[in-house]
Amino acid sequence: MTTHDYTAGATPPVPGHTAGATSSPPTVPVSPSVSPAARPPAPRPPAPRRPGGRDRYLDLLRSTALVRVVVYHLFGWAWLTVLFPSMGVMFALAGSLMARSLSRPALGVIRGRIRRLLPPLWAFGVAVLALMFAGGWNPVKDPDHGGTWGVIDLITYVIPIGAPPYPGHIGSNSGLLEDSWAAQAAGPLWYLRAYLWFVVASPLLLWAFRRMPWATLLAPLALTAVVGTGLVMIPGETGNAVSDFAVFGGCWVLGFAHHEGVLKNVPRYLAISCSALLMAFGLWWASGHLGPDGWDLNDIPLAQATWSFGFVVILLQYSPSWQELPGRLARWDKLVTLSNNRAVTIYLWHNMLIMATVPIIDQAYNLPFMQSDSASAALDTTYMLWMFLLVWPLIGLTVVAFGWIEDIAAKRSPRLWPNGRRRTRGHGRATRAGSHRG
Repeated sequence: MTTHDYTAGATPPVPGHTAGATSSPPTVPVSPSVSPAARPPAPRPPAPRRPGGRDRYLDLLRSTALVRVVVYHLFGWAWLTVLFPSMGVMFALAGSLMARSLSRPALGVIRGRIRRLLPPLWAFGVAVLALMFAGGWNPVKDPDHGGTWGVIDLITYVIPIGAPPYPGHIGSNSGLLEDSWAAQAAGPLWYLRAYLWFVVASPLLLWAFRRMPWATLLAPLALTAVVGTGLVMIPGETGNAVSDFAVFGGCWVLGFAHHEGVLKNVPRYLAISCSALLMAFGLWWASGHLGPDGWDLNDIPLAQATWSFGFVVILLQYSPSWQELPGRLARWDKLVTLSNNRAVTIYLWHNMLIMATVPIIDQAYNLPFMQSDSASAALDTTYMLWMFLLVWPLIGLTVVAFGWIEDIAAKRSPRLWPNGRRRTRGHGRATRAGSHRG
């Protein structure tokens, strides 16, 4: 829309008349049937997006990814990794936010991201290590993490630069938790390690992306084809870290491409077609390299990388950039806001909470009306369903108990239940809080 600057109160010049002329301006004919007051007002242009506002579409994707992670770790359904590749989506969203933040000095951005990550990890590490030590674990005598290195490796519970040590078995299956609980609890920490390395590498990756966008975007897929297929073997946890960086590096850089507008410059039909071909290749590769859990893409690096990459391209190509959740999705607004504000807490604790449902549900077998064989059989049949129903209130309690640490880490006032609504003093209506975790 073209705008013209006139002095307030002045009459714009009329073509064909000179300034200062005494002749009257030409009369504009008005239809006798329609008065000027009766004319419909000109359509108002759509409101521009508030700079720096939250993209609720991306928030919804993050919440969906978190729910999928919890459900996957509860039920173990391999097909969920194909239905919605949560980790690829989460890395892409984090990459987009990182590119947005790097408009500021890089060192300060990295320091801020690490600061937000570490205090929630410390709280989790203190709880897990206390349980391990109480169970009799001695890292010095551990056959897998023994000696001096066993003690040094404990630093990864403070700064997640590598894989944390934990006993493969602790306690017994007849105890409060099954003997593999430590491995289950420490399992999600690989994501924090990969996230940390992506954050540290982001200034260099973004610099490379702005100069060689397509080479930087596709390089992680090429690296996965080398280190994720056995063509080049890197032993130990170093190999796992390199593989994770390669598998999800493409999704992280796709976050850059989304923020920089590169994806929008690609015709949609071309982006979708190429993504479909890449995803088809991923499924074809997976079909010939099935792991112990079948179609679980977590066991097939190249399939995970290509399927996640194509899936994320499609999600970001259709990104509607919502300021508010539309239609029926609006009913989930508070939960979406809460999960985004407490994403680190939910991710860190969810595996522990899944295991915590077992001793709670087991108490039901001791109830008087559960002593019959039919009642016990009914509970056995629905056991996983009860775990699913119970884990969410446990997550809610953990959010209240530990989630405020994320606020402290972000230099915000602590909040117990940050679902985006707060009460205004003296008024009954709710208003939206101004910040979400980003």
